[in-house]
Amino acid sequence: MALTPTFTDRLLRIAGPRPRVVLAFSGGLDSTALGHALVKQRRKLADLRFVHVDHSLQESSVAWSRHCRRIARQWKVPLVSLRVHVNASAGESIEAAARDARYAALKGEMRAGELLVTAQHRDDQVETLFLQLLRGAGTRGLAAMPSLADFGPGHLARPLLDVSRSDLEAYARSWNLEWVEDPSNAQTRFGRNYLRLRVLPVIRERWPGMDAAIARSARHLAEAEMLLAGIADADLAGAADGATLRVSRLRALPAARRRNALRRFIANAGVEVPPTSQLDEIAGPMLAARDDAQPALRWGNVRIQRRSGRLELQVVPEASEEKEAVSASKSWRWNEQREFPLNSRERLELVDDPQGALDLDMLPQVLELRRRKGGESLRLSPRGRTQSLKKLLQAAKLTVEQRARLPLLCSGEGPKGRLIAAGDRWLDASVQANVKSRRRARLVWTRGQKGTDLFAHDVARKRR
Repeated sequence: MALTPTFTDRLLRIAGPRPRVVLAFSGGLDSTALGHALVKQRRKLADLRFVHVDHSLQESSVAWSRHCRRIARQWKVPLVSLRVHVNASAGESIEAAARDARYAALKGEMRAGELLVTAQHRDDQVETLFLQLLRGAGTRGLAAMPSLADFGPGHLARPLLDVSRSDLEAYARSWNLEWVEDPSNAQTRFGRNYLRLRVLPVIRERWPGMDAAIARSARHLAEAEMLLAGIADADLAGAADGATLRVSRLRALPAARRRNALRRFIANAGVEVPPTSQLDEIAGPMLAARDDAQPALRWGNVRIQRRSGRLELQVVPEASEEKEAVSASKSWRWNEQREFPLNSRERLELVDDPQGALDLDMLPQVLELRRRKGGESLRLSPRGRTQSLKKLLQAAKLTVEQRARLPLLCSGEGPKGRLIAAGDRWLDASVQANVKSRRRARLVWTRGQKGTDLFAHDVARKRR
């Protein structure tokens, strides 16, 4: 199969000439075929390197990491290996938690202007659209995966969305490539696997051209979403009054455009859009209420209120959580007390672990527990760029409740203390363990009766 020239041409059409490429390399069939195609055409790229993310969910994950390092050495491509610990929140699937952890790690590794390339293909696109249909998604969800999107300090490209998995396998076999197989792909308890193994084969038997047709529909929906976003931005510009919206301008819009503008307004605030029933209430009865009324609606920690002819959006803590959250500042001398209470139900603990993410010799003797104030930032890899905590939280799609409860560990006392760790997601490069670390540990956040193992970035790096 002649994947190499067609793939490279598509990538260059998406990204422009001579991009600096970072491949998300799992070692599976898809990323192996993609990686090989990139290597064969690397003269057309300004730079090429691989990043492997070990989710620590399979016993074989360490062996997979070794396989990826061996293939990268064979192809003479620099490789960085990142290990993450995946913790699913209440109501969140392990698939979603793993995806969020993976993308957060990849985003932290990217450098300014780089292009992250992933190996999602046409079959993945079809599965994504079906899953979104079953969730009742709108055009944004049904557009499935875009071929190019902003990502961290650069962009994310998916150049294989028009290529089938069978074509990728034919390419890999024609070059005698080696890849690893994830046994969890055969477990139908995961929604995507159930679709892939049980549902879609039956539909394909009846409609053989289904994949190409559905991928085409996803492209149409992506165009429709772009148009809707443009209309929403124009409507919001006309209704904007600082950070609020003028009710009179919203009421003047047709109902569909009003809902479209409100959906965009809420999403732009970096919070979850409410269910359709609540969005309809905002767009209808709340805006139609008498002029002297001040109706409000709340979901999670988000509150929208109409006041003085303006629509305001606020993120507010739950009353009970405000009492239980970390106080404005608490000092922790971890050498004297390895377990530190945050409140009556939560505590942080440093646990010695030879494979842990933290280098104890790099950890300041006095840590300070703080609540978010805004403007915090982290550097997630030694050679990565500093990123704002706000953008990391938005990218990880944490709920408003999760953001409100997130404990922050800072170095030392006072307002100039540097952020070291953010909740159960991110660890600053300044205290990350490496192969030379003599004393390693992991941070455990225990909530109520349920302990949750934190740190997302147990980084095992080997740079060429």
